[in-house]
Amino acid sequence: MNGPVRTEPLHGEIPLLATSGSYSVVVLMRGYAEPQGAGDAVRADGTVTLVLPRGWASDSSRGLAPSADGGSKTALEEAVRGPILVDTGGPWARGALLEALATQGVAPEDVTLVVGTHGHSDHIGNLGLFPEAALLVSHDFCLPEGLYLPHGLCETQPLILGSGLQVWATPGHGGQRDVSVVVEGTSLGTVVVAGDVFERLGDEDSWQALSEDPVAQQRSRERILSVADVVVPGHGAPFRVVRETVKSFDM
Repeated sequence: MNGPVRTEPLHGEIPLLATSGSYSVVVLMRGYAEPQGAGDAVRADGTVTLVLPRGWASDSSRGLAPSADGGSKTALEEAVRGPILVDTGGPWARGALLEALATQGVAPEDVTLVVGTHGHSDHIGNLGLFPEAALLVSHDFCLPEGLYLPHGLCETQPLILGSGLQVWATPGHGGQRDVSVVVEGTSLGTVVVAGDVFERLGDEDSWQALSEDPVAQQRSRERILSVADVVVPGHGAPFRVVRETVKSFDM
């Protein structure tokens, strides 16, 4: 039976790669949050993660904008046929983001979906680089040219994007509309790209001060830890989730 959950560092260089039969997860840029000076100033930027469909090749997704003809479900299915970017970092990291994408053979016009985990500038500051992509920013889903579609995402109803690929509603840090991306069945197990639901490994004594709804965020954290093998946090290195096994004895 399952026992307590603990977290530990996941060793590996950036970009971190986890592959599956359907998708590859690549952590392009590791977020950070560093105190500056003697006051409360912090220099920060958010983690940027790329999810690539298996067998995707550059040029294969260009010029094929998602259509609203079949509703939001069909539009989402079309949007995940190409590279998916989870968060974009801040505008000050524009050059670094373009370089990191290029190392994976991805140009801005290749990206078909950008997921913004929440609306803070260090996570969605480069949306303008991807005018041809569908956008799912918090709970707002829109197609290129600004056509917004309903979708029904809530804590009890995830968005199923593809086989082993979901978007979860994980409220708390930025309010009620934060989201996380869940990729199942990778070489590292289930990977959850969690935005700032987790700031970093070992943030247990600090995340509450940055949360707009600590009760909801605690619920989101527990939910993620119940399924994740690896968490990609908003401002630190990916970390592993280890579930202790408790032996049972028959009486």
